[in-house]
Amino acid sequence: MSRSDVDARSVAVVGMACRLPGASGTDELWALLEDGLDVLSDTPPERYDADALHSPVPAPGRLAARRAGHVDGIAEFDAEFFGMSATEAAELDPQQRLLMMTAWEALEDAGLPPHRIAGTRTGVFVGNTRADHLELVLRQGPESATAAQLNNFRSLLPARLSHLFDFRGPSLVVDTACSSSLVAVHQAVQSLRTRECPLALAAGVNLTLRPDEGLVMSQAGGMAPDGRSKFGDAGADGHAPSDAVAVVVLKRLTDALADGDRVLAVIEGSAVGNDGRTSDSVLNPSLEGQIDVLRWAYEDAGIDPADVDYVEAHGSGSPALDPLELTALGQVLGEGRPVDRPLLVGSVKTNIGHAEAAGGLAGLIKAVLCLRHGRVPASLHLSVPNPEVPWDELPLVVPGAPVDLPELDRPAVAGVSGQGSSALNAHVVLRSPDPVRAPAAPAAHRTPYVLVLSARTPAALEALARSYAAHLSPGGAGSGHSVRDICFSAATRREHHAHRLAVVGRTHAELVAALTGAPAPDGGPVSAVADRYRRGEDMDWEEVFAARGRFVPLPTYPWQTRRHRSGGQRDDSGDLAAWVLREHARTGFDDASTLTDIGIDSLAKLRIVVELTKRSRLEVDPEEFGSLRTVGELRRWTRDLEAVAR
Repeated sequence: MSRSDVDARSVAVVGMACRLPGASGTDELWALLEDGLDVLSDTPPERYDADALHSPVPAPGRLAARRAGHVDGIAEFDAEFFGMSATEAAELDPQQRLLMMTAWEALEDAGLPPHRIAGTRTGVFVGNTRADHLELVLRQGPESATAAQLNNFRSLLPARLSHLFDFRGPSLVVDTACSSSLVAVHQAVQSLRTRECPLALAAGVNLTLRPDEGLVMSQAGGMAPDGRSKFGDAGADGHAPSDAVAVVVLKRLTDALADGDRVLAVIEGSAVGNDGRTSDSVLNPSLEGQIDVLRWAYEDAGIDPADVDYVEAHGSGSPALDPLELTALGQVLGEGRPVDRPLLVGSVKTNIGHAEAAGGLAGLIKAVLCLRHGRVPASLHLSVPNPEVPWDELPLVVPGAPVDLPELDRPAVAGVSGQGSSALNAHVVLRSPDPVRAPAAPAAHRTPYVLVLSARTPAALEALARSYAAHLSPGGAGSGHSVRDICFSAATRREHHAHRLAVVGRTHAELVAALTGAPAPDGGPVSAVADRYRRGEDMDWEEVFAARGRFVPLPTYPWQTRRHRSGGQRDDSGDLAAWVLREHARTGFDDASTLTDIGIDSLAKLRIVVELTKRSRLEVDPEEFGSLRTVGELRRWTRDLEAVAR
């Protein structure tokens, strides 16, 4: 293919967000990779009793390891932001809850306000294999099989995002076991290339809430007893399981450049393929199958495999899979490679564990970060190289310390591999983006600009103001970007909510001072713009800024979360009206608010009748309750009910 053909087919990664063990975002992930941390830990008792199930020696019905990778705060969710009642949030699979927040963060990272892409054929592709929350609820007995559990079927993972953002394009779950999320990326790339969708979200989500799969893997010898994934090591004895939620936003490269998007990396090509009958059983990996997919991926990308600088391997620490994967990489990407430039190979699983269906996307985000920083972090737990790998014959290195990518007269190239127990292999080819022309030096005469912030609650707005003040302060991530670009990005690349703040300043210091309560300088016409924004007016930002600015990174939305416990367990404190409103209202309210306006519709009323009957031990009349119209009527009616119950 010619360069123009490749560029026309290339896909840009324009946004990323993640929740991984030890990392609530991509910056935190890079920090733990740079520090060479293994963040796995003992399984917390609220997941399941790993101590009771653990056995140091193989035994039926026992777990091989206590340690795993855990995402913190999986019960935390900002239900009010997403228009959900506390009851709806408690009944919803935490995989969906975390996926919604992570997808919002990814769109913010991409600078794509959701209202701007609502109604478009944006696609959603989610790699997932688990429905642990649903399984746990249904195990509580037949009465737990309520209609609410329809919301927790796995097909609702992408559908939830499509409904939330009003995306009209393809919306599907990809389940190919451990290669699921990387196959989701491949499907998204194909959909973009065929112009089936103009934008795509590719995601992976995996939360381990029950021990069942771990028990199976322990019996199969696939679980590392010490809870460490030792990729490439002679002592590799299985993987350590892990949570993960990860989302990338993808767009055709030509469109991303035309729209002024921030290109984090470029997907040049990808391929998927099954092992077929090239191995002796469906569960056994195949060297031939992996070699095929690698060759297809680089043919699709129009890149010589010898030009690849780094591969983020599947790298699970399997004694059977590691030698085959390293051999396949050495044979395909080693052919014609200069002896002074061996292929660098690593695995994020040595840091955070194996996130199963979401593991491939965790690896892709790591690869994008490697390209951005020009460096490959150490791969951990390799002390004695696996003797089954012909290291002397293969031009590859698993770095035990950080290594800079080579500086060449071309973009750096990275590959990402994923293999599933479904015998489905996947490989994605990335390159670093073309250099962006440095912005012009600021003029000596500084112009005042308006910085606008908004949130859905006053508390969130206060938290956002603090985040921006830190972002703009010396040493903050925004201190290196121009005031104009920061203000332009905040105005044009963020959603504008009901609670608003606008400050005016010529410098970073003036904006920080205004955000922290200092009197604002007179900005002339810009101050009038700030006043109009605070009053809730819609603004023509292109007119305000006169010329297009550069999109730069900004702080993400400060979630106002509360704990929503799995299985619908609720706090029983307070009077009946307070309880009903706390658990079922989706918005703020006062006594004059109608129940319909705050989200308590006819279906919710039927559910509340059942719950009130149990709580009050009285027979609640559905028609009588259904006749209630306002919050004030609800409060008076429940007071009467409580009096009768006493």
